[in-house]
Amino acid sequence: MDGKYIVIEGPIGVGKTSLATLLSKELNARLILEKAEENPFLTSFYKDQQRHAFQTQIFFLMCRYKQQQELAQQDLFKRATISDYLFDKDRIFAYLNLNENELALYEQIFNLLDARITKPDLVIYLQAEVGILLERIKRRAREYEKELASKYLEDLNEAYNHYFFQYSESPLLVIQTTSIDFVKSRADLDDLIKQITLMKKGTQYYIPLSSR
Repeated sequence: MDGKYIVIEGPIGVGKTSLATLLSKELNARLILEKAEENPFLTSFYKDQQRHAFQTQIFFLMCRYKQQQELAQQDLFKRATISDYLFDKDRIFAYLNLNENELALYEQIFNLLDARITKPDLVIYLQAEVGILLERIKRRAREYEKELASKYLEDLNEAYNHYFFQYSESPLLVIQTTSIDFVKSRADLDDLIKQITLMKKGTQYYIPLSSR
């Protein structure tokens, strides 16, 4: 796994950070975590999305870009790197939240930045039903997520599925997490690591041990 750059993606509450943290320890990899709580507009956005969407989105875009630039300056060839977000994911939220004029300006900025971003060797896309996402979000009890509406999660889930249905920039491993617990089940985690090491080109769908 030396030099591999692996990204974990999926909607809010699906378990990206938990899995990224676990894999980084198991693979002795560098861990890159998104710092969503540092966005000063996020709480206001969940209360009034239309009013606060653009500043929230631009703040996220610039923070993610800065973090990715720092990543690019490190030696990615000697040590594996695990991240709990894909830079491209920013566009999923932009198309969901911004109006037409805001989106036109956003696209100009995004395209300038995206050309300078290191592409991952593997993307792991985590899926879950909206009810499961809501349960997980409630369990972790983040203050800024208290106003998060189920309708927004439904739209976000659909947007993620649409995006990754067409995704082809990197090998893609799709995992339905509803009946899998990588945190509590050592067997599930070991099996996932095995699947990661066997990944080649294209898209593959992870089949849980319990379903084989």
